[in-house]
Amino acid sequence: MLQLILYNLLMVKKSKTMRIKTKNTADTQKLARIFAQNLPENGAFVSLFGDIGAGKTAFVRFVLKDLGVKEKITSPSFVILNEYKGARVQSSDILVYHFDLYRLEDDGLDTIKEELREYSKDNVLTFVEWADFGGGELPYNRLNIKVYYEENDYDDTRYYEFEPVGKKYEIFVQKINTQAAKEGLK
Repeated sequence: MLQLILYNLLMVKKSKTMRIKTKNTADTQKLARIFAQNLPENGAFVSLFGDIGAGKTAFVRFVLKDLGVKEKITSPSFVILNEYKGARVQSSDILVYHFDLYRLEDDGLDTIKEELREYSKDNVLTFVEWADFGGGELPYNRLNIKVYYEENDYDDTRYYEFEPVGKKYEIFVQKINTQAAKEGLK
């Protein structure tokens, strides 16, 4: 009986996770545009997972360009946090925070815990690269995106797994999935 319950829990979680394959940069740009078009008006907290070079920063860059950010969008690897203005979600201007936790040790994480909590509130868009280093400080309601490529893929093929955590993000992922399917991304 316990095995059946565990299996059902795993299947429920698995059914909420959506995977999309992009074959090239143009497909990744298309996915980013779909993401930007369906972004909730009150913002989102997005945790990004993936190896170095998987495409986390590239995806964020494409999303922010689609939202109207005019300034140069760079990886926050050495500065930990970049802030961008000029993003427009539906009819509202929204601030964007782009974290990279890769270089933080435990002491460094302690110094930004408050910022992570602050930037998980409504009316901001927050991206956190290397979220697995977040030490349990990520908000319960968020969107997890895992970006990866297969070892034997020698091209620009990437896989994006969207895992919603919370009802708001389930709806967001459903919208992305519907539009991606209409535009030929699977």
